[in-house]
Amino acid sequence: MTWQPDPSGLSQIIQLLKESQSPDTNMQRQVQQKLEDLNKYPDFNNYLIYALTKLKDEDDATRSLAGLILKNNVKQQYSNFPPNVGAFIQMECLKAVGDPSALIRATVGILITNIAAKINLATWKDLLPTLCGFLDSNDYNTCEGAFGALQKVCEDCAEQLEAPEMQQSLSVMIPKFLTFFKHATAKIRSHAISCVNQFIICRTPVLMPHIDDFIQGLFTLAEDEDIEVRKNVCRAIVMLQEVRMDKLRPHMHNIIEYMLIRTKDDDESVGLEACEFWLTLAEQPMVCKEYLRAFLPQLVPVLINGMRYSQMDIILLKGDVEDDQMVPDRDEDIKPRFHKSKVHGVRGDGQHQQDGFDGEDFDDGDDDEAVSDWNLRKCSAAALDVLANVFHEEILNDVLVKLDELLFDKNWVLLESGILVLGAIAEGCMNGMLVHLPKLIPFLTEALDNKKALVRSITCWTLSRYAHWIVSQSQVNHNDGQESGKKYLEPLMQELLKRVLDANKKVQEAACSAFATLEEEACTLLVPYLQFILQTLVYAFKKYQHKNLLILYDAIGTLADSVGAYLNKTEYIELLMPPLIEKWNNLRDEDKDLFPLLECLSSVATALQSGFMPYAAPVFNRCVNLVRNTLQQSLNHQQNQEAFEAPDKDFMIVALDLLSGLAEGLGFHIEQYVKESNILALMFECMQDHVPEVRQSSFALLGDLTKACFVHVKEYIPVIMPILANNLNPDLISVCNNATWAIGEISIQLGGDMQPFIILMIQPLVAIINQPNTPKTLLENTAITIGRLGFVCPNDVAPLLPQFARPWCTSLRNIRDNEEKDSAFRGFCEMISANPRGIIQDFIFFCDAVASWMDPKIDLKEMFYKILHGFKDQVGEEAWAQFAEQFPPPLKERLSKLYDV
Repeated sequence: MTWQPDPSGLSQIIQLLKESQSPDTNMQRQVQQKLEDLNKYPDFNNYLIYALTKLKDEDDATRSLAGLILKNNVKQQYSNFPPNVGAFIQMECLKAVGDPSALIRATVGILITNIAAKINLATWKDLLPTLCGFLDSNDYNTCEGAFGALQKVCEDCAEQLEAPEMQQSLSVMIPKFLTFFKHATAKIRSHAISCVNQFIICRTPVLMPHIDDFIQGLFTLAEDEDIEVRKNVCRAIVMLQEVRMDKLRPHMHNIIEYMLIRTKDDDESVGLEACEFWLTLAEQPMVCKEYLRAFLPQLVPVLINGMRYSQMDIILLKGDVEDDQMVPDRDEDIKPRFHKSKVHGVRGDGQHQQDGFDGEDFDDGDDDEAVSDWNLRKCSAAALDVLANVFHEEILNDVLVKLDELLFDKNWVLLESGILVLGAIAEGCMNGMLVHLPKLIPFLTEALDNKKALVRSITCWTLSRYAHWIVSQSQVNHNDGQESGKKYLEPLMQELLKRVLDANKKVQEAACSAFATLEEEACTLLVPYLQFILQTLVYAFKKYQHKNLLILYDAIGTLADSVGAYLNKTEYIELLMPPLIEKWNNLRDEDKDLFPLLECLSSVATALQSGFMPYAAPVFNRCVNLVRNTLQQSLNHQQNQEAFEAPDKDFMIVALDLLSGLAEGLGFHIEQYVKESNILALMFECMQDHVPEVRQSSFALLGDLTKACFVHVKEYIPVIMPILANNLNPDLISVCNNATWAIGEISIQLGGDMQPFIILMIQPLVAIINQPNTPKTLLENTAITIGRLGFVCPNDVAPLLPQFARPWCTSLRNIRDNEEKDSAFRGFCEMISANPRGIIQDFIFFCDAVASWMDPKIDLKEMFYKILHGFKDQVGEEAWAQFAEQFPPPLKERLSKLYDV
């Protein structure tokens, strides 16, 4: 017998559902508690499906709410539903697919796909056949409801549908969907395209025999009047570009013309889908050049027009509000921040990255939730950026024609879009822009004072895109002893710092980010202005609301990274540290605002070196406590998951990174704090954590403590070394990188005592240095560490020299002279001495690497000299002359000049 509800119980549940829609928060809390109590009864979910599907006299909102509560229960605990309850829900869902209410049909579809996602789709045997059968119904509601459910299932369960046991079902479904492309009702047509679209990217084998029919069907719908149909057609073409360009090529001219029309569609959502086409096409530069070159004069104006703010954008962005600095930020306006664990690189270059146009990372200052999603303006700018990187100066003339109109227009919206265009082409068209920059940079610097906040904001961003050129001009003139280098850098810095203190929060944010980019480029050129810079940034502490404070930390940290020890002056420390320590003292250990502050302090501590000593003890101890508490919370959670929540390990990661910064900055001074704490035991625990970022940061700290106070690290070496060896896995690049770097630092400290551990390390390191597509930083660190292992244990490493000599030399030829490079090359020379035959095949690469040194120490230079002349003497003058003929002229000249060979 079919389940039936108790009328009284049903009535109570309906009343609760109605009360839950009350605006009274107390009422909502009471209802929520009662619903949670009801969830303890197994057949409560039967009441919910009954309310959704049977109570057609109730209002749609109440019925739909019952379905959404049931959907949440399905997501959280469907596996715990009694079998009869699950079967009843599945049966009632299929019966209700054709409900007269569009809202109820949509809710039923959502419920079906959530159930399908929680089970093995093949076990709900009648789901797909029933829904496909409903497609042939003469009743519109039944057909539309079934298609809506199928669309959601295709979207959310695509992976399950790819399984071998589902191929038979798909072989029925896909051809059936194609027949509905010509359906009289637009919504059905839209569902049909959307269903097929789900199988394009994964290259579903069942779709491929029908691909020509699919493409032909899309062409017949190209002029469809329905917005959703046009959007789905555009989506399909964009995806087909990625997987079956061979099928689109014969039609490419027509497709480009169609996408040009759709990109300027009256409906912006259609324009956005079409605009993605240009981004995807640019990912295949040769195809892009072949087909798009002739269309650039038509396309460029379309993209530039798409980069304007719409009237709705301006309203949502409060574009007419100039002064909002006293308005507190809402918590929901602040995007979650995720800490990036410390990565050790050979160069020690800054890690700050300016936001660009790459997909959803593009940031043009539209940070209000209402317009911060990917939109036509951002997509158009991103498309212009990538096309500029494909066509370079070929696209520039078409852009400049539009810029001449926009940059001098009295309408601020058009001016703002022109400045955005300038930023968009900065990377791809830089060579062609060089002749214009001497006039454009002063023009943009002046625009920083525009009366419109949105113009000031975008100008900050665009100027940051040209920061490298601005700084390079200053460096050229600075090296010539001329003052004219200040023509661009000094005015820009002064105006940007004014904007850092702007009365508009969006401008503050854009200026802070732009100034961080300028800091990275200018580095020590900023030293003469440090007092003014610090005064401005410190004043901003008093002025900024919550959100921009987090960006201010980044600007201060980047400044510290860029000027380094120049910051270690009493007057600078007295300016900078009080506001930072005040924030530090006011934040609770569980406050996520600690992340950017700790990142900032890590950079500051490294830069200040001994100047950070007055603040070191409390900072060190709090970081140790953060690590200890997080480890304890993690242990509690492992032992009793119901009683204890899993901790946010970012707190531990960021604390480890600040300890790393302290060790790097304080050097041997940190020994007194390490001695009185259990940080090494805690670090040892972190090195074994299952979260890669925790291990990454613990290995960075291990390397820094090894350099600063090895006496305390030494006792842990026997247990640490196997852990480091196990983490030499290039699949986790940053973990592997830091483990590799730490091994190199330990080898320098251990010397010959490293010998027992060589066998653990050397083969994985040789494998990494020979692996194709290994990232540059990992290659360089691996080469440094192999060199250092060879330095302390040459006889153990030298036999493997032929396996790594060539990639070793090519990895280190481009890094600047420093202590790490010095020790690595000494090790390489020792290995050549121990196994001279091992370098014969790759000696030309060694010569090239030696020539990369600008100023080696005298004894290292002598080592190079002996090896070069030893090889020359061994082979004889005639053979050496033949060998040297292979050298490029600059290499031959440099070796002759420096080493007389």
